[in-house]
Amino acid sequence: MHRALLAAVQFLHTIAMSSSSPFKLRVAICGGGISGLCLAVALSRCPNIQVQVYEATDRFKEIGAGVMIWARTWKILELLGLGSAFSKIAHSPPDGSIGTGFDFRRSDQPEEGSRFHLVQMPYGCIRFYRVDFLDAFVEALPPNVAHFGMRLASYSQNASASEISLQFSNGTTATCDLLAGCDGIKSSIRAQLYRECSERSGDSTLLKFIDPVWTGTIAYRGLIPVEHLPPCHRSIADPMMYCGKSKHVVSYSISRGKVVNVVTFASDPKREGEPHNEDVWVTNCLQQELLECYSNWEPEVEQLLNQIENPTKWAIHHLRPLPFFVDRKIALLGDACHAMAPHEGAGKRISLKITNLRFINYSPEGAGQAIEDAFILASLLEQVSSLETLPLALDAYQRVRLPFANHVLKGSYDSGLMYEFNSQYGEDYEILGPAIEKQWDWVEEPSPEEERLRALQYLKDAISWF
Repeated sequence: MHRALLAAVQFLHTIAMSSSSPFKLRVAICGGGISGLCLAVALSRCPNIQVQVYEATDRFKEIGAGVMIWARTWKILELLGLGSAFSKIAHSPPDGSIGTGFDFRRSDQPEEGSRFHLVQMPYGCIRFYRVDFLDAFVEALPPNVAHFGMRLASYSQNASASEISLQFSNGTTATCDLLAGCDGIKSSIRAQLYRECSERSGDSTLLKFIDPVWTGTIAYRGLIPVEHLPPCHRSIADPMMYCGKSKHVVSYSISRGKVVNVVTFASDPKREGEPHNEDVWVTNCLQQELLECYSNWEPEVEQLLNQIENPTKWAIHHLRPLPFFVDRKIALLGDACHAMAPHEGAGKRISLKITNLRFINYSPEGAGQAIEDAFILASLLEQVSSLETLPLALDAYQRVRLPFANHVLKGSYDSGLMYEFNSQYGEDYEILGPAIEKQWDWVEEPSPEEERLRALQYLKDAISWF
C-alpha cells in the first residue's frame, strides 16, 4: 500500500513541478469551526496554496461541552503533525492501548441497572473539552490567515470565469479559485449551491437537501464538576451509555477528569423528518423537566441528573444524505455536507449562542468526519498544478468522502435507534450488543491512509486521461 501511495504522490508531484510558471491556488474557507480550521492548518503547510479563513463572528470560539474521537481520527491528527498538541489536552494521553468505547447498561428502572454490552477498542474513546479542542487548531494556524466579522452573503462562480467572487454581509468582497464551505448545518453555501444546481438542471428535488431535518429527538445536556459526584461513579472512569426504551443518557469525563459531560436523549422515531415546531433549536429549561423525563431510572442516572441545575434543551437535527458535495469550484465540508445525530460518538459539535431568538452555529456533527474531510481534501489540493486540474481533485475528494460520510451519517442515526431499543433487534441483548459494536466497523476499515491512497489514485488516473 505504501509503495502504491508513494508512486501516486511522486507522479502527481512531477506533474505539479512541470508547470512552466509558479502556480498558487487561492483557497477561501468560510467557517472557522473544526472542519474549516483543520483544512486551513493542513493547507497552510502547502507552498503552492494561499489560504484565507473567513469567520462570521468576532473570534474563533466554541461554547460547549465535550468532543470525543476514535483511533481513526487520532491517526489523522498525528499525520498532520498535531499529535503532541492534542495529547496535552486529551482526557489522558492516547497510547494505543485497549480502552472503553462505551459501557452499555439497561437503566430505565428504579433499581440498579446492569451492563448488557461493553465496547472496547484500541485507544478507546479519546475525550476533550470542546474549547481546548478548537484552540489546538487555532494555535497551529499561521498569522494573517483569519478574517473575522466576515459572514458570507453570496458567491458568484461563472462557468467562463477563472475565479469565484465572494460577497460578505458587511459589504466587502474577495476572490478565490476554490471556495470551501465549512459553515455548518445551516450552511448558506450549501443552500446556494443546491438552489443553483436545481435551476441549472431543472431538478426541483434537489431543493429538499437544503434544510436540515429534525430527527424526532430532544436532548438535555449539562456539565458536572467531578467533585459533585460520588468518587465511585462510573462516569468518572469510563464513557457510559445508560439505555432505556426511547431514551438514553450519555456521560463521560473531560478536562482531564475534572468535569463530567452529560447528554440525555428522548426520541419519537415516528417523527423523524417532521418539521420542528420551534424556530429556536436550543433553549434553557427547568431541571424539573429533565428529572421528570427520566424519572424512575436507576440511582446512578439520578445522581447525574440531580447535579444539572440549569440544563439546556436541544432539538437534534441532521441532514438528508447529500447526492453531491461539490459543484464546479465549490466544495462542502463538515456539518455543511453531513451533519449527523451524535450517536456514534463521532464527535459532538454543539455550541451555544442565541442572538435575536435565532440559534447560531449548532451542529450535531461528527468532528472526526470533519477532520477526515479536511485531511483528504488537503492531500489532493497539494497536488493541484493548475486551475484545469482543480476540478479533478474535487471529484476525487467527492468520490472518496461522500459515500463514507453518508454511511456514518446513516449509521449514527441507526445507532440511536439501537440504544433506545427501537431497532429491528429490539431488546434482545444477545444480538443487539454485537450489532451495536458492528456499528463502529468504520473506525478501523478502511484506514485514513487507505482512503487518502484511493483519493490520490483517482486524481492520478484522472490526470493521466486529462
